[in-house]
Amino acid sequence: MPRFILRRAYFSLITILLVSMVVYGVFSILPFDPAALTCGQKCTPQVIEANRIKLGFDKPIWEQYWLFLSGIFVGRTYGAGSAEFSCPAPSFGYSFNENMCVTDMLKEALPVTINLAIGAFIIWIIVGVGLGLLAAKFRGRYPDTLSSVFVLLGTSLPTFVTGLFLLIYVSIKWKIVPLSLEGYKSLFDDPLGYFRYFILGWITLAIAYAAFYTRFTRATVLETLGEDYIRTARAKGLTERVVLLKHTMRAVLAPITTSAGLDIAGLIGGAIITESILNLAGLGRMTIQAVYEFDLSVVVATTMLAATVVITMNLIVDIAYGYLDPRVRMK
Repeated sequence: MPRFILRRAYFSLITILLVSMVVYGVFSILPFDPAALTCGQKCTPQVIEANRIKLGFDKPIWEQYWLFLSGIFVGRTYGAGSAEFSCPAPSFGYSFNENMCVTDMLKEALPVTINLAIGAFIIWIIVGVGLGLLAAKFRGRYPDTLSSVFVLLGTSLPTFVTGLFLLIYVSIKWKIVPLSLEGYKSLFDDPLGYFRYFILGWITLAIAYAAFYTRFTRATVLETLGEDYIRTARAKGLTERVVLLKHTMRAVLAPITTSAGLDIAGLIGGAIITESILNLAGLGRMTIQAVYEFDLSVVVATTMLAATVVITMNLIVDIAYGYLDPRVRMK
């Protein structure tokens, strides 16, 4: 197992390095002058040139990439003399639009997106897997029919429709959750404020994913129940509860783990629509604002962060899959 983990970790690091090259290369060839985007329309050519030198845009592209990459590990210094300032490691650049290091912006936005993703993940796993098990156990009966209706509604409604529906009825009409949120609050500092801030986002994201996991779990459980070892377990006199929870669920956990790991990674990297609709100050809203303002440092940083999260979650899924299914480690 340790050799398997080390091999997967090595390939993940190589993949992250290649992704960083591609991302930085793509944004460097865009038809924009990044130095000109650091100030407004009345910016003089002298100021643009000074900003170009201060941010290192006057250097060759390979040297710019090296400064970007090394800044992640050792920090980065901009300018010289009295105008010199630094962004400590890990440094992902400097935003002239916000006049702050991109890392500081990420520190403010990332906890919001992580809490949004984890809360939605807990809800959709409990609801999706639970309904899928009930639907498989009572196949063709009332619970199965209800789960089919839920799956149809959940997969048909886009997240922006669900988010707007909850916003209009729960916040505006029924006034259960206030429309004007005071901002992100820690679970330990203000539990009620924490849940009020995230609850609509959790439900919005969880509905679509729970519908998929309900259908996926039901199909996987029904397929597993037809295997020979399940019939053998029943022939030994084991109760249906033991067969379902101990033998069937172990086989079902592997594909569910794979899907869940990739889904939560994609959610952390791109909960853009939900955060924008519900006005949550996470990575999604920050990325949208950076695109509108042509803040390339922020866009590169969020893109790199999203890619790293996806690759890291792939690594975790591979390790978990290898633990659940020893045949994967042998391959």
